Amino acid sequence: MRPSSPPPALAAIGWHWTPDALPPGWDGVLAAHAQARPARIVAQHRSGYRVSESIDQMHPAESLPEWQHAGSYRKDALSPEARPAVGDWVLVEGEAPNALRIVALLPRYSAIKRGAAGEHYRQQVIAANVDTVFVVCGLDADFNPRRIERYLLLVAGSGVQPVVVLTKADKDGADAEAAQHALRALAVPVLAVNAKDRTSVAALDAWLGPGRSIVLVGSSGAGKSTLTNTLLGVERMKTGAVRERDARGRHTTTHRALIALPAGACLIDTPGMRELKPTGEEAVAASFVDVEALAAQCRFRDCKHATEPGCAVRAAVERGELEGERVANFLKLSDEVDGAAGRLAMRLAQKADARVQTKALHKRLDDKHGRH
Repeated sequence: MRPSSPPPALAAIGWHWTPDALPPGWDGVLAAHAQARPARIVAQHRSGYRVSESIDQMHPAESLPEWQHAGSYRKDALSPEARPAVGDWVLVEGEAPNALRIVALLPRYSAIKRGAAGEHYRQQVIAANVDTVFVVCGLDADFNPRRIERYLLLVAGSGVQPVVVLTKADKDGADAEAAQHALRALAVPVLAVNAKDRTSVAALDAWLGPGRSIVLVGSSGAGKSTLTNTLLGVERMKTGAVRERDARGRHTTTHRALIALPAGACLIDTPGMRELKPTGEEAVAASFVDVEALAAQCRFRDCKHATEPGCAVRAAVERGELEGERVANFLKLSDEVDGAAGRLAMRLAQKADARVQTKALHKRLDDKHGRH
């Protein structure tokens, strides 16, 4: 008889499915590896992966050969985002601690991605198979509505619920009400908390139920590690002070790691990210519904919201109904997404063309040597 509830050991690290209700594509992979068992990637290092099959148990696992390279968009190569990331579910065989090996990757049901730093196009998965992303921002000099909009752009369309968490509400000069007013157009939950106070962070409990997976994103010094420690109830994550002149912090978290919380949820803490490049797959309209609704009223369909007559967006700014800085960020992010989409299309076209050329070469060789 199939179990009617998730196995307790797996449930503690985010598994909330029964054999009769699995995410799309999992049945086939599980059937192809009938002797394997599920595990979750809880840490990723240059030298490999660490996986967990139960709470507080983490072991190194041998990965598939194609995962041991950075990945690229060249023909026959595994693309960077296709390699496993923290939060991914995999199938493993063998026994820990020295003979554990990964044999397959289960398809993701969600992923938070960004364009990796550098000149060449490349995607990087921040976290996989998460239900909620906490966008953490301090109520000090770290507070930046435009950067929060950029984070939300990366989340939009991923199937993940974004929640903006404003930390340091206890600091002198913190004005949570003004900050929440500045973010009123985002159409997502915005909560202000004292990250050191468990009673205060109880406001986040609605997203921290058993089997839920959450990722924390935000700049260094925003309070992600402090928030993690408070939710854990122990000082497990290293924290650091921020510079007073600009509220910048050092990277106290140096790599992504999945941590099981006492309440039954799983939390992925991430290093602060200074560069938030879009991948080209984002839908800007989903993050700027208010601007898009006004743009639909412009006289010209291709209005750039600059000097064109009959621009409803610019008129709303002049009436004080829409922030000019929000419109400027909308236009900036739209340009960035369009540019990234062009680079992505070029990469995919090059890869497809290389496959066509390889296929044609093989056909010529077969014809030449009489192979059919």
